[in-house]
Amino acid sequence: MLKVVVGHSNDPDSHSAIQEVLEQCHAELAGLMPKAGILLAAIDFEHPLILQHIQDAFPGLELIGGTTDGEVSSVLGFQEDSLMLLLFCSDTIEIRAGLGRAVSKDPMAAAHQAVAQAKNGSPMDVKLCITIPDGFPSSGVSIINSLKHALDQPVPIVGGMAGDQWRFQQTYQFYHSEVVSDAVPILLFSGELFVSHGVASGWQPISRKATVTKAEGAMVYEIDHKPATEFYDFYLQGLPISGDYPLAVFENNHEDFYLRASNRSDRETGSILFMGDVPEQTTVQITHASCDEIIAAAQSSIEKALSTYSGQQPAAVFLFSCAARRWLLGSRAHEEYDLGKQFLNTQLPIFGFYTYGEIAPLSIGGEPHYHQETLVTLLIGVE
Repeated sequence: MLKVVVGHSNDPDSHSAIQEVLEQCHAELAGLMPKAGILLAAIDFEHPLILQHIQDAFPGLELIGGTTDGEVSSVLGFQEDSLMLLLFCSDTIEIRAGLGRAVSKDPMAAAHQAVAQAKNGSPMDVKLCITIPDGFPSSGVSIINSLKHALDQPVPIVGGMAGDQWRFQQTYQFYHSEVVSDAVPILLFSGELFVSHGVASGWQPISRKATVTKAEGAMVYEIDHKPATEFYDFYLQGLPISGDYPLAVFENNHEDFYLRASNRSDRETGSILFMGDVPEQTTVQITHASCDEIIAAAQSSIEKALSTYSGQQPAAVFLFSCAARRWLLGSRAHEEYDLGKQFLNTQLPIFGFYTYGEIAPLSIGGEPHYHQETLVTLLIGVE
């Protein structure tokens, strides 16, 4: 059995909001006691107060979470400045939380700390890792690679980087009753769990394929042995190099790609700094998308997840969408969720947020990647 319930409030007062959320959860639980949960909250809430209320209501709850750039749920749909709590109840699935600290100083040590804490010395046949890390002080790619190493087995790692509502100052992560930063909280799932995911962005290639011939981390110096800015300028024809034209990155001749949004460019050196690592010798293309294409990606992401779900009926749907998508869509941001819900069972709990970078494999059984300007759908269930 796996029962998932969601509480969601847009009350700006922290005390009133968490009381409303807990009342919704208690009503849906119908006497069941949850074993784990995820808290998502706008940046201006009193997070320690909220966490204390949750721990008082559910002592010992294996809880993680983080701050957001917008929230979505089956309770209130798309919201900003809101508070959400998801709770897991199961007699067959083991769910444990862990936290890695000081991830910017040593991502590998932080990842191993989080995994060791979650496992607590017990063997786990991990089927899924959900994480909501702090992406400001460290590379999203390094966090994911470190988690892969710490887990030491092929495990889908899915989630999103915590946000702070486009302020780009500081995000917060939650673990049990703690509010922290520069951390990587995780939930590990083991047992007979069905997991599927879908990744889609809506961005379409507008350039020929080329090869990154000189790069260091997130800095790309040359594409096809010419300055990276020259490659962009040829296709943009005077338009600025910006996040409106992210780079599609194809690794190992894979037909699917992940996106890298540009941060800044330097005409003197011809280099472009992206918001994530771009490996040398990967194939790349410049992309662009209309608002309609961005919104339509919600359908593609959900359909991919549904098509690879090996059970009969998921217990919950998670949506991790990029904050840049919300910013680009503006007043149409709610349409992404509205469209996506049309392709889901209306009774399913839906829970998600707008992130500062999305985490998921490109395909079932593939390596997890750090994404940008993308929508990730995760389905879980036991039947």
